[in-house]
Amino acid sequence: MTIDNDDLLNSIIASLGRIDTISLDEIPNIDLYMDQLTSFMDERLKKTTRHPETDKILTKTMINNYAKNDLLPPPVKKKYSKDHIILLIFIYYFKTVLSINDIQTLLEPLKKRFQLSDDEFNLGSIYDTCFELQKEALDPAIEDLKKKYERSLSTFEDDDLSEDEKKKMQMFSFIIQMLFDVYVKKLLIEKILDNIVLDEEKEKAKTKQKPDKKNKTKE
Repeated sequence: MTIDNDDLLNSIIASLGRIDTISLDEIPNIDLYMDQLTSFMDERLKKTTRHPETDKILTKTMINNYAKNDLLPPPVKKKYSKDHIILLIFIYYFKTVLSINDIQTLLEPLKKRFQLSDDEFNLGSIYDTCFELQKEALDPAIEDLKKKYERSLSTFEDDDLSEDEKKKMQMFSFIIQMLFDVYVKKLLIEKILDNIVLDEEKEKAKTKQKPDKKNKTKE
């Protein structure tokens, strides 16, 4: 069977244009019980999964594990707030690329703003900024995909391949370009997070080394 690479690319680009992100206004302002929380996440993020019919967005076990791993503050009287949902949305996207330890590092400054609804710099404002950045990144991402695809069409042209084999190898070269892009960006993210952890450890070490002023006075 001949693979129609052009149709596949157009289908991918069309699906990217239909990415259904959750805006801040769409996140419930009322606290939710576990079942209400998982239903909301499932309803809003189902289309982002590879297999919408079977893939789970969020389960009770997942949420409990996030709390155990210090990614998510515990619920209040078994209810989850808007800030809980914001953190869970971030975790949902981060976990496809990052380890639990890296997510902990990345979320630490956000958790310090947890439930600071009266502060201008709260989780809602942070999420709103990231939501806008995500929308702005979509068009450049699509243009980059098109360039990579055009480049892939120039590969394996001189090889003695059938038309079907050539299309398969060109799709392979397209995937390789995207994989390398993901690899480089993942490596960069990990290096940045490692530096954050290193800086925090240095600060802790400095704090421990500071002399106790009270003890000095007594001496």
